[in-house]
Amino acid sequence: MFHVLAVDSIKEEGLQPLLEMTEAQVHMGRIEDDAVDLSKVEALLVRSATSVDADLLDSMPSLKIVARAGVGVDNIDITEATKRGIVVVNAPDGNTISTAEHTFAMMASLMRNIPQAHSSVKSGEWKRNQFIGNELFGKILGIIGMGRIGSELAKRARVFGMAVKVFDPFLTKERAEVLGVQLSTFEEVLSEADIITVHTPLTKETKGLLNEKTLSQTKKGVYLLNCARGGIIDEAALAHFIEKGHVAGAALDVFVSEPPGDSPLLQLDSVIVTPHLGASTKEAQLNVATQVAQEVRTFFENKPVANSINLPAMSKELYEKIQPFHQLAKEMGKIVSECHNKGVNELTVTYSGTAAELETSFLTKALLAGFFDNRIDKKVNEVNAIHIAKERGIMVGEKVTGNSYGYANTLTVTARGDGESFTARGTYIDHYGPRIVNLDGFNIDFHPSGNLLYIQHMDRPGVIGHVGKILGDHGVNIATMQVGRKEAGGEAIMVLSFDKPLEEKMIEKLEALQDIVTINGFTL
Repeated sequence: MFHVLAVDSIKEEGLQPLLEMTEAQVHMGRIEDDAVDLSKVEALLVRSATSVDADLLDSMPSLKIVARAGVGVDNIDITEATKRGIVVVNAPDGNTISTAEHTFAMMASLMRNIPQAHSSVKSGEWKRNQFIGNELFGKILGIIGMGRIGSELAKRARVFGMAVKVFDPFLTKERAEVLGVQLSTFEEVLSEADIITVHTPLTKETKGLLNEKTLSQTKKGVYLLNCARGGIIDEAALAHFIEKGHVAGAALDVFVSEPPGDSPLLQLDSVIVTPHLGASTKEAQLNVATQVAQEVRTFFENKPVANSINLPAMSKELYEKIQPFHQLAKEMGKIVSECHNKGVNELTVTYSGTAAELETSFLTKALLAGFFDNRIDKKVNEVNAIHIAKERGIMVGEKVTGNSYGYANTLTVTARGDGESFTARGTYIDHYGPRIVNLDGFNIDFHPSGNLLYIQHMDRPGVIGHVGKILGDHGVNIATMQVGRKEAGGEAIMVLSFDKPLEEKMIEKLEALQDIVTINGFTL
């Protein structure tokens, strides 16, 4: 018998997967209820109201799993839970349809002035000519970010006779064809779309993605929607372009600060807003409760859960043996993702030497977790990595080879997609640590950590000097530099590390140098 506590008014209907288990004793109520012995609770189900912090975890010594009935886990101290070997799961898919439908409803309401017309009639007016709108039929919808929600929105838009152009650097042409959308560049979406909606995670790359500069590149009369994350659209810039008449209107469900207070956007008649209602449907709330209840049941049936936020618990002996390679695999996944930031439909990992003697499936999942780290809007780890890859149509393969390229062990990962490929090879050396020894066919040797800059360039005299001069002129100190080439005068690479991340404007200056082919800055 194991004890489950469900708090924050999670509906009993959503707990059926647990209620059906004869070995589960389910309690519903509050943390403070005297009737519940917290010391015996092994599974805790929460929404956003309960703060699962160190103090609460200290009072629940038997706790094995925390389940968040929703996407966000800001109210759960993941680090503290992980230290205690407590698995944390959420429900990332439960609100997909709800958010897609809300976005579509906002888009239709925006185009037909429904909120404004409603308010006018409610106040006793009847001004039909004042609220003439626009049809969705025949319009070009630009979707930035083609994850679960973007994909569902595209389906609905096509049914309404809209053409759909999509920008997602990680979407392959094959996947775009399956979804019936046109894979486009960011600039093409900006200049050609009649309506633009964003569905990306909020990261350093997407923060302010639609800003003063990029909004000026949009079609005059464009409509904008944000039902994803506050901050993807620069709110001050959006207000400016609406006021000057370049942007016809906007529909916003999310803001940088919630509630938005005295945001100038609230004063504009052509802006419609809702209080972060994307996931607020009865069905979505039931779905997320059912999803996490099923996750908890799966956990106690000793089966792998699909949506774990943190690393699964393992024995100390196994952890110490596999940890160096686990870290190397995850870092290699990040490196491949950052250096080859394009669509991928196949990832192959090849093991040799002592690395091939370990539990390679766990290492492959760690590599996938690193690869997806900045690509999707949810946490990925060894538990759900394969599921995520399958969901996105990425084929994952493992191989073992006797060729260890002169090292005691190697991990080699190759990413393929849209006719292009990228390969990275790494090794772990006792008392020396992880090393990356080959990138895309170039022999090199660097420690995969810190703030890195990967540059592909032509092997011309002065290229390295020009890079160093620009960095030096701006007071940027290079911590390390590694270079590699295949032949004199041909293609070459350099990998530089810094004490702090390079500013975007600095990367743009370097990118403008002659003989620079590609440049990517990232932090491991």
